[in-house]
Amino acid sequence: MWNMKVLVTGVNGQVGWELKRRGARHGFKVLGLDHAELDITNSSSVDEVIRREEISLVVNAAAYTNVDRAESEPELVFAVNRDGPAHLASSCAEAEIPLIHISTDYVFDGTRKGSYFETDPISPLGVYGRSKAAGEAEVEKRVKEHIILRTAWVYGVHGNNFVKTMISLGKEKDILRLVNDQYGCPTYAADIADAVFAIASYILEGREITWGTYHYCGNGATSWHSFAEKIIELAREYGPLAVKMVNPISTEEYPTPVKRPANSVLDCSLIGKNFAIQPKAWGESLKDMIHRLLSFKE
Repeated sequence: MWNMKVLVTGVNGQVGWELKRRGARHGFKVLGLDHAELDITNSSSVDEVIRREEISLVVNAAAYTNVDRAESEPELVFAVNRDGPAHLASSCAEAEIPLIHISTDYVFDGTRKGSYFETDPISPLGVYGRSKAAGEAEVEKRVKEHIILRTAWVYGVHGNNFVKTMISLGKEKDILRLVNDQYGCPTYAADIADAVFAIASYILEGREITWGTYHYCGNGATSWHSFAEKIIELAREYGPLAVKMVNPISTEEYPTPVKRPANSVLDCSLIGKNFAIQPKAWGESLKDMIHRLLSFKE
């Protein structure tokens, strides 16, 4: 598939960075561009890059992801998370190429008992979630050949994330206090990249594709508290930490500007059925990430 060039947007983000790094091992030539190189909110720039570079497939990993700050700058958030995907989708439709768009569990309100399926109605809680839901709608409307990939609780060796924050705090504080009544599925950015390229292989090999929305996240649900406990446990294998206790607290004890979904566990059976992709257990992927991060090995 070396003649297939994949455009990846947002390569300074956690998922985009892994997509750029891991494309070659899956047999793809990746053109990875960051915001300075391609502003997806500029439709003419998007058109020009896709036409000039003879792109075969676009993966949109660009997004505004600061959930709390989003409340104070909604125009920018919607420009990036709604209008950007809209421009990419229109350009892909014009060029007759597919689009894989990364989305989020935050399109759900978290009130469901049990896992969310792709067919469940969405009901986002804040500006970030609403903007991502709007981005999904634009992609669905503008390009037939699309995959919307919803994921959750993303972490990786690149960029800022919960895992790195817990390790940093674990070196400084005796006690950590984490919410134990919000549940989700931690997802390693490298695993998301591998899943995207698995889908890309299906597409560019000319297999029959069921286009639409899919869920992909780490296998198994946990709380932020239990996630933090596991991070600290694994990080101790690479050196001493100051933290002695990881205490559970309620959401009410840790107020944030935006309400988070109490349950954002995603069912990932459909992606297994249609693309033979089986998510790894989140604890195993976390172990791999911490090894990469703390052993200084790439």
